[in-house]
Amino acid sequence: MMLYTIEQIKQIIPHREPMLMVDAITELDQESGTVTGVKQFTGAEDFFKGHFPNNPVVPGVFLIEALAQTGAVAILSREEYRGKTGYFASWDKIKFRRKVLPGDTVTLKVQLVKIRGKIVVADGIAYVGEEKAAQGTFTCAIG
Repeated sequence: MMLYTIEQIKQIIPHREPMLMVDAITELDQESGTVTGVKQFTGAEDFFKGHFPNNPVVPGVFLIEALAQTGAVAILSREEYRGKTGYFASWDKIKFRRKVLPGDTVTLKVQLVKIRGKIVVADGIAYVGEEKAAQGTFTCAIG
């Protein structure tokens, strides 16, 4: 089930290609603060040319960005934050557990942990199948 398509996501968060790292939102529960997104890495992405030639791997920072954008959909879809932008304030406890390769579909699970005014803290885990690819806690300032 697709809750938000890429076109609907573009109406919530300000990111655009080539930096839009979420293809769809499949679950969103505003009450619990949980959101699930999906990103398909096709192999046609420009960064694969240099990361790394003859051994293409999705850069880890793009996985963290995909988690943050998924969390941004959850927060910026709330009425009081509509039309705003989320800016990274910090990343904590970031771990990369497996390579993400061309053709992989990444499931992005984010839990909003704390919302205090314009500051949001969230935990995220990126999966390829059942395997964790990346995880961490990020703090964003909404402006």
